[in-house]
Amino acid sequence: MSFGVKGRALRSAAFAAILAAAGSPVLADELFYVSGAVGKAVENFATLVKPWEDATGHKVTLVPMPASTSDQFGQYRLWLAAGAADIDLYQTDVIWAPQLAEHFVDLTEAAKDLAPTHFPSIIESQTVDGKLVALPIFTDAPALYYRKDLLEKHGKSVPKTWAELTATAQAIQDAERAEGKADLWGFVWQGNAYEGLTCDALEWVKSFGGGQIVEPDGSISINNENAVAALETAKGWVGTISPGGVLAYQEEEARGVWQTGNAVFMRNWPYAYGLGNSDDSAVKGLFDVAPLPSGTEGGPSAATLGGWNVAVSKYSTKQEAAISLALYLAGPEAQKARALSESNLPTIVALYDDADIAAQQPIIPRWKEVFLQAVPRPSAPTKGKYNEVSAKFWSAVHNTLSGNGTAAENLELLEVELSDIKGDGWK
Repeated sequence: MSFGVKGRALRSAAFAAILAAAGSPVLADELFYVSGAVGKAVENFATLVKPWEDATGHKVTLVPMPASTSDQFGQYRLWLAAGAADIDLYQTDVIWAPQLAEHFVDLTEAAKDLAPTHFPSIIESQTVDGKLVALPIFTDAPALYYRKDLLEKHGKSVPKTWAELTATAQAIQDAERAEGKADLWGFVWQGNAYEGLTCDALEWVKSFGGGQIVEPDGSISINNENAVAALETAKGWVGTISPGGVLAYQEEEARGVWQTGNAVFMRNWPYAYGLGNSDDSAVKGLFDVAPLPSGTEGGPSAATLGGWNVAVSKYSTKQEAAISLALYLAGPEAQKARALSESNLPTIVALYDDADIAAQQPIIPRWKEVFLQAVPRPSAPTKGKYNEVSAKFWSAVHNTLSGNGTAAENLELLEVELSDIKGDGWK
């Protein structure tokens, strides 16, 4: 079982090493940890950190943020630019390292034993100019959630392409509504104008062969016919297999429709799997997941690489305790606990072979197939300008989905806007 139940992590060599590195505090510190939250993350956090609190004498207060990553990033930048000393640790999105690195403590030396146990690519994503500015606590890649009972009832297969998903969702939606289920929709996803829409739309575009908005070499690639086809396909879902309100949905709104049994398909992150199988869920035991569809027959799937990390603020006056907590949260005990309680994907390679995780969250070992299709957002090539790039992209996509111009028109304008942002180069 996890340490949250029986406290076994306190006896582990890894945890003991973290505590030894932290030393024995003369006076207990109260740390403030800021994080966005979806699902049961807030209520689970107290259980997650309790073994560390008990062992060190320190206390941790969670400062919850809005679920929108765009809102989180904006607030983080304000606090960090002001040198705020009252936030000790920040939970950060995988894409934020290049933009916020100057404000965080270099954890290279502190994590020299822990870092090699993580997926190298994820450690690399949090390394800026040779400094490890954040430690991974879980990774993310979305999947297609599907109602296996409804597919079986109507003789349908799990769709391999977006065209198949469109047809299958429409057929089952129509059939179920004819039987009186007026609230059932074919497909729910994240259509609000925020970072989540960048993730969804990048998957559509990449799976249609339309590139990654800005390529690894820094070239702007978004204005192409494959990207146009991807966005026009998604536009056709709004008001047909997806509710008109999907244009205001973030992750939790989509999950709300899904978990009440009112959707055939959903695009969402791993956290929704455990919640969907909770005792209060209308779809418990009725669904499964698969890689997201491709844009063309036999073509590639694409799943936007997500994930969260923990960074220690350079402005914290309690850095020693904060580093100890960061090491603990990025370590095997805390990662295992998150996997068991929230179905979060570990970044520590060995946990994919953990027997407890396989027994309690069998989806996690299977998620490797999804993870292999992960595609990064273009934060590395665009560097400090990524936030502007993403905002321009999701605005162009949202305009297209809302009927404000065609995909071709909006992507042509987007190319011009991104060229202006790039200027003489990405900096």
